[in-house]
Amino acid sequence: MRVVSLVEQLFFLIEKHKQPMHVGGLFLFDIPTSAKPDFVANLVHQIRSGNTPPTFPFNQVLHNLTFWKTTDHFDLHYHFHHTVLSQPHSFQTLLSYVSDVHSNMLDKNYPLWECHIIEGFDGVSTTSATTANPKRFALYFKIHHSLVDGVAAMRIVEKSLSTSPTEVMTQPPWALLSRDEKNLKNVVPHKRSFSKVVKEQLGTIKPVFGELKNELKERNEPGFVSTIQAPTSPLNQRISNSRAIFATTYALSRFQQIAEVLQVSLNDVTLAICSGALRSYLLQLNQLPEEPLIAFVPVSLRKDDSASGNQASLVLCNLATNVADPIERIKTIHASMTLGKDKFGRMDQAEVINYSAISYAWEGVNLLTNAYPKKQAFNILISNLHGPKEPLYWNGAALSALYPTSMVFNGQALNITFTSYLDQLHFGIVGCDKTLPNLEYLPKRLGIELLKLEKICNLV
Repeated sequence: MRVVSLVEQLFFLIEKHKQPMHVGGLFLFDIPTSAKPDFVANLVHQIRSGNTPPTFPFNQVLHNLTFWKTTDHFDLHYHFHHTVLSQPHSFQTLLSYVSDVHSNMLDKNYPLWECHIIEGFDGVSTTSATTANPKRFALYFKIHHSLVDGVAAMRIVEKSLSTSPTEVMTQPPWALLSRDEKNLKNVVPHKRSFSKVVKEQLGTIKPVFGELKNELKERNEPGFVSTIQAPTSPLNQRISNSRAIFATTYALSRFQQIAEVLQVSLNDVTLAICSGALRSYLLQLNQLPEEPLIAFVPVSLRKDDSASGNQASLVLCNLATNVADPIERIKTIHASMTLGKDKFGRMDQAEVINYSAISYAWEGVNLLTNAYPKKQAFNILISNLHGPKEPLYWNGAALSALYPTSMVFNGQALNITFTSYLDQLHFGIVGCDKTLPNLEYLPKRLGIELLKLEKICNLV
């Protein structure tokens, strides 16, 4: 048995029917042109006939909100689903199906994940130009956020799929790690003795309070963001259990070129583009706050090769949505992210976790109790995940896109997560469409803001 950490327990404590705490990914695979017409049907048959039990972390069941227990019981009918959308159907129909599945809570009586293979949609999936329209199928996988963070999820993807288009994999997605014993060894988190954990925690007291004291001096710096300055905005309302998922893809080189010209990070560029799109969206609603929106940006604290558990904290970032000039906006974002990353760079993992627990304590209480329904520590969560750098395959079918599907909760009705894969950047937008209108226009607004920065940098 493995003890459920405090961070993992928090996800369960705030989970409700209207705010399930799972994350997911929508993976698009290009079927080889040489494959037989029944390629997907054979894949599904292989999975169902094998009834292969899951490997870690997909064999973990929650016990009394305290321990993770390994289970030998596996119900294939609960975890695995095959759906064929009636022809002809667009990519948006696929997203609508995934939106409905993503809105449902996972049953805590089972290991906390589901796998869906979906076919019956056309190959066009992005706003970027494409020269071909390959026959595709989709894999949608969702898993509780207590079991994995973004980095762990990406590592599982890389370890599960193959870098060879000719490798035949007979195992299903939840057991693909078992084809390489090294994968299973690396995916399990390293165990530490109780005495070592206690010693580590006691050692954080002085540096954490030193950083809290240092924060008083940083208040006058340009990039400083406090946990009480996020303005009231349409993004910060109570949500329903309805979800809308949107996806778009852009060439990674476009972001890299802007970052090089402006001497900022690629993440700064992407945050600036998200900021511009949110500014445009709220202006259309005539509800843009006078004060800048504040983003919560996850930062990985993972120091080992494990691919499970949740080892992340978050940096507050000033999105400068109150600034019309895109260059001034990105300068503010860069200063804000630099200050936050420098702070975390001075601390080790345990210190960052304890510092965050103190700094964001009131927001944690707010999530649990809804004591301050009109006040939030941040307006939106925007995540950047580093995806695979090599082409990946599943029985010869090439992975062509992976869209993250994250979570929203009361007071946070919108989430933007993006991940790199090969030479592209894939955006997954998740929102409560009963709370926020016209979310379907956000992907297009991202493209408009990207083009604005390119023109300013003389790249087009």
